[in-house]
Order: sequence, then structure tokens, then C-alpha cells
Amino acid sequence: MTTQASAPDALYADTDRYKRPWYWYDWANSAFVTTVGTVLFGPYLTTVAKKAACPDQDTDLRCAVDLHVVPGAAGLPGWVWRGALVLTVLGLLLLVAGVVQLVRDRPAPLPFGVPLGAAGLGAVLLVLTAPLDPGSVASYTVTLSTILSAVLLVLVGAIADRTPRPARLLGGFAWTGALAASLLFFLNGQNWRFGAGMMILATIALGSSLVVYDAILCRIASPDDRDTVSSKGWALGYLGGGLLLALNLLIVSAPGLIGVDKGTAVRISLLSAGLWWGLFTIIPVKGLWDLRGAGIRGNDAPAAGIVRGSWVQLGHTFRDMRAFPQTLLFLAAYLFFNDGIQTVITSSSLYGAEQLKFEQSQLIALILLVQFVAFGGALLFGRLARRYGAWRTVLGSLVAWSVIVVAAFFLPAKAFVPFIALGVLIGIVLGGSQALSRSLFSQLVPKAREAEFFAFYQAMERGTSWFGTLLFGLVHQVTGSYRPAIVALIVFFVAGFVLLRRVDVRQGILDAGNEVPQVV
Repeated sequence: MTTQASAPDALYADTDRYKRPWYWYDWANSAFVTTVGTVLFGPYLTTVAKKAACPDQDTDLRCAVDLHVVPGAAGLPGWVWRGALVLTVLGLLLLVAGVVQLVRDRPAPLPFGVPLGAAGLGAVLLVLTAPLDPGSVASYTVTLSTILSAVLLVLVGAIADRTPRPARLLGGFAWTGALAASLLFFLNGQNWRFGAGMMILATIALGSSLVVYDAILCRIASPDDRDTVSSKGWALGYLGGGLLLALNLLIVSAPGLIGVDKGTAVRISLLSAGLWWGLFTIIPVKGLWDLRGAGIRGNDAPAAGIVRGSWVQLGHTFRDMRAFPQTLLFLAAYLFFNDGIQTVITSSSLYGAEQLKFEQSQLIALILLVQFVAFGGALLFGRLARRYGAWRTVLGSLVAWSVIVVAAFFLPAKAFVPFIALGVLIGIVLGGSQALSRSLFSQLVPKAREAEFFAFYQAMERGTSWFGTLLFGLVHQVTGSYRPAIVALIVFFVAGFVLLRRVDVRQGILDAGNEVPQVV
């Protein structure tokens, strides 16, 4: 689909000076995502949790002793935590039902405070009383941070849209997360609770900072330039994350190089990711400091204060959702195919180790290869989008992802060269599909509400990111093999392709009141 731009790119000429510092936040936060979130945190927290539960047992063995956030909860009857689970699920279901009714312009079945309070109370009781398998503590930590992010980021977006200086908010969230990540250096001995708490705080802070960061894209890049700018940011992020990960994996693999044991080497690596995140965030905050927010819209003006006014803004958003059907359809498509992408990435090491029987050193080499290939892949997809449009390019990437999971199904065990070839293909489409999804969505959000809509983008991604891993686990449990589990993920890419194919991007851009780029 091609069309003529309705306004000249000169409107964005004075924002060119903000693009270069904007790129650097991808470089800054990707170190935490790769070194901490993807590689080191899960295995290390599991080791600490097993030591806490079974101090006299080798951590390579399964520990059958449960842990509790509150030690005294071990003596409580089982109905306490089971009741808390039921209360949490019921509260969340009622909250979703209320949101659906609000979008349909109908009264909610209950005041929002009731289901929100029930879900919150149930979640607190569940976290404090439920027995925890030491081997699952890391997964539960990620799950809890995901759920909390899905709830909190919606409010963060509304606040960000009303903030006159977004760089200040970006820095506040980023440095909070960087501090929490740096404090993981003290994750040692039996203090698994401290490590889980810091990881939850860092993850929520990361998501909050990305809401502000993604929204700034709409302020500094014209519609015709947005795919390229987004792709350059993603590319720089993969490069930075890959460089620090390579250094940290060298330290962890050979801790004697710096005269420490392996546990200390891991903790130093966790610290390095936090410091990297915090120090390099100075560049975007300083460079974007003069960039001003869009201001408060007229229909929100009577609400005094940022926080109170943000609640008013959220109410307007829920009621106005029906006015942006193409935006909602894109979000539905994104939830499916992004879940597939995230599951392929998180499960690839497991698939390579358990099904294809590769050594850890081979898997580490593949992780690094994907990181650096993704740098070039993001730039390549940016060029393709400039010629064919982001919509068509993302559709093409979903075809490629489908080919990847089918090829993985037929990959022979211990065939490392074909495995590397598959990793190269993953790297090429990984950065491009994610970068262009961000820029494509930016075209579909209304002006002065960018952060609010990107909050939904981030929150809904986190709120459903467990579907793929659940399907992967269930298929493996039923079949006893990871091959059908990996190929089952094709349903996410097919569903995402079908939904994205139905999105009328040009109409969605017009509905949002935005300038239509020359190539859609």
C-alpha cells in the first residue's frame, strides 16, 4: 500500500538532534535483558534457592524441600494458599469483565475497586503462603514480575503522557531498575528472597522505562522515517547486549582469569549489567532533556495533578478503544506472534540441550551468534520496510518464523552446522520483526496518547507472554518429546499472520489522526 504523505517531514526536522541519544537507551537496557534476564539470573537464583532448601545436597540434584516467602507459612493448612489462588483468579476475571464492559460503553458489574482489591489481596496472600519448589523459584519470579508489570504499566503510560519532560521519567525508571539489577551482586548464600525481589523491581522498572522510551519515538521521527529509526535502535541494542554478554560469559566460563570462583564471577556479571544500564542511560536522558511532552488534553484538564488526571485519562482510553479497531486488531496479532517469538527464544537452549544433545559451550556460541546477527538483521529489515512497508515486511518475517520452527522439528541430533544455520536465520528475523512491530504500532496510536497506548502494548505483551511456554510444556508432557513441542509454536505465527493480514494499516493511521507515510 502506497500513498502520499499528508504533511512534510519538515515538521520533524527540529527533532533530528534527539535521534542519536534516543538510540542509546536500547544499547543501555539490552545488557540487562541479555546478561541477566536471558542467561544468568534463572540458573543462579535456582542454585541459591536449592542451597537454601537443601543445604547439604548437591545443587545439580532435585531438591524436594519446599520454600516459603514467609518461613512461618510452612505450618499453615493447604486451603489457605489454595483459597488465595482462587481469590486472585476470580478478582482478575471480574476485572477483565469490567474492562470489557467499559469498552462496550456499558456499566461494569462491580466497581473497579472491588475486583482489583480482591485480586491484590489474593495475590499477596498467595505469594506469602504458597509452597515453592526451589527449582521453580526463578520461573515464579518471572511470572510475578510479568503479572505486576501488566497491571502497573497501564497507569505508567497515562502518567507519562501527562509528564512535561519525558526524559526525567525515563531516567527515573531506568536508574531504579539499574540499581535493583546492580544489587543482585549481593544475591548469595541463602538470600533467594532478596534476589527475587530485586529482579521483580528491575523488571517492572524496565517495562516502565520502555513505555516512555517507545512513546518518544513518535515525537522524534516522522512517519516515513520511523521504521528506520526504530530498527537502528534495536540494532544498537543487540550489539551492546551481545558485547557485554560475550565478556560476561568469558568471565563465568573462566573465573580464574580474574581470580574468583564461579559464583562470584556470576555476581560480578550481574553487577556489570546493572552498571552498564545505569551509566549508558545518562546519554539518552541528557540528550533528550529538552524534549517536551505533548501536554494534557483538554478533556482531562479539570483533573488536578498528574496521578489523579491519569486515572481520568485511562477511563477515556477504555471508552475510546472502539474508535481504533485497526489498532486493537494489530495488538491482537502482536500478542500471538510475539508470544511465539519469545517462546522460541526462551526454549531454544532447552531444545538444543535436551533434544539435540549439544554441549553448553555450543549453546553459548549460538546465543552470541544470534545477538550479533540480529544487529545486521534489524538494519536489513529497516531497509526492506523503507521499500515495501513495515506491514508487508512483518508479514514476511512471520512466514520466516514458521519455517524456523518446522526446520527445527526436522533438525538431526548433534548436527551443529545446521543448528548454526538456523541460528543465523533466527538472528536475521528476530531484530527486524521486533523493531518493525514497534514502529508499525507507533503509526496506529493517537497523538498525545503515545505512552498510554505503548503501555497497553507492553502490558498486553507481558500479560500473555506465558501462553507459548505453557503450550510448549504441555505438548512435551503429553508426547515426551521436544520436537512436537517446538513445531506446535507455529500456531502462534499462523494466527498472528492471519490477524495482521486483516489489519488495514492506512485506515488505522487515519483513525488515529496521524500522517500517512508514503509506503505503508
